[in-house]
Amino acid sequence: MQLNILTICYLIGSVTFILGLKMLSNPLAARKGNLIAAGGMTIAILGTIFLYETEDGQGLHNYLWIFSGLIIGAVIGTLAAKKVKMTAMPEMVSLFNGMGGACAALISAVEFDHVYREYRLDMNSFADVVPFGHYFTISAGAIIGSVSFAGSVIAWGKLNGRIKDFSFNGQHIVNLIILGFVFGVAGFTYWTSSSVTNIWFLITLLSAFVYGVMFVLPIGGADMPVVISLLNSFTGVAAAFGGFLYNNKVMLTGGILVGAAGTLLTMLMCKAMNRSLQNVLIGSFGAKNAKSATATTQGSYKEISLNDTATCLAYANKVMIVPGYGLAVAQAQHICHELEKNLEEKGVQVFYAIHPVAGRMPGHMNVLLAEADVSYDKLLEMEHANEEFKTTDVVLILGANDVVNPAAKSDPSSPIYGMPILEVEQAKMVIVNKRSMKPGYAGIENDLFFRPKTSMLFGDAKKVLQQLVNEIKNV
Repeated sequence: MQLNILTICYLIGSVTFILGLKMLSNPLAARKGNLIAAGGMTIAILGTIFLYETEDGQGLHNYLWIFSGLIIGAVIGTLAAKKVKMTAMPEMVSLFNGMGGACAALISAVEFDHVYREYRLDMNSFADVVPFGHYFTISAGAIIGSVSFAGSVIAWGKLNGRIKDFSFNGQHIVNLIILGFVFGVAGFTYWTSSSVTNIWFLITLLSAFVYGVMFVLPIGGADMPVVISLLNSFTGVAAAFGGFLYNNKVMLTGGILVGAAGTLLTMLMCKAMNRSLQNVLIGSFGAKNAKSATATTQGSYKEISLNDTATCLAYANKVMIVPGYGLAVAQAQHICHELEKNLEEKGVQVFYAIHPVAGRMPGHMNVLLAEADVSYDKLLEMEHANEEFKTTDVVLILGANDVVNPAAKSDPSSPIYGMPILEVEQAKMVIVNKRSMKPGYAGIENDLFFRPKTSMLFGDAKKVLQQLVNEIKNV
């Protein structure tokens, strides 16, 4: 009876995961989708705690440890989520993803220890008594989880500025050697003497951790959203291996969904940048290439006053707002929405042009604007936005840089060459709000700032937008 109820709990959890993921495709339903998936996860967790039976018919009994871990994790997670700023959301996502990878690796380590303790007196090596498929599942979960954990921690450090890009000549060859060593040691662990099997498994974990660090260290710039998405898929795959180990359907389903979704998102991000995943990982865009790119001033730029900007916006027929990381830094999404409403009251059409890799993680700008209750219908994807620029009077760029850089189309020597961009220069007028002329995340100069149609409006986005709202009311 308990087994049947537990199966139903797992079925409910699996179905809610699928429904929640489906609802995440629509910003209006995303919050509800998250709650539904979380509810299903809660049911699956409680079902496992109170209904799971081991092979000897015993249930779980270490409730103090289980609920202590749940309470501590829930408190830390809740406080972190409530206090995190929108600018820090990407690194928090990366760090939480790393924790998922660490959990998957620990599950594999615990299962390895369980098998080792059970059979060590009856075997010369793992190969004597443990099926290769079972060991492969343990080893794969440990390796992928360790890589995901180490890589996510490095990505977290790079996103918040604590860790700098690091690369050297031949680094990719070194990484391949480390990866080969990981696989070699994992295979050797299966066939080596049982007296040192646990030592070699530990070496496998440590070498996988080193590879995760070396794998992400040279990657920087606008490639970080792709790396975060890829590491997210790694965590899902590692969790799926854990589901195989314990024959846990809901863990398997959740892992497969995360792994598949992360892989598809990675492919879509690469397509949006017009680059292959191999080029992202080996090219190290934004790291070595960006440093070698010239950052010399390409000419003179012209500034525009707040009063003139307000006049241009108020008397335009159509305005396109291009949000970027600068908008997130200034926490200016709410005042931006107020600017939008003020312009619409004056009969101006206002839309937002969203680049797939704007910000520091996939969907960063969508989340930012959704927080300010901006209508989803006003968020135009890159292809649609590029069609609308031709009939746009004014484009207002708020902190975006690399995603509007014409060098991606015109300069074959640029590290971002070939990446699709928002073609803002097709509009009649472009106004760029930035704190300074400092290059963007990719570390390269933006030729757009020196184009005849472009005017620079310097200052903090939140302060500038507030002043624009006041000026527009008086126009």
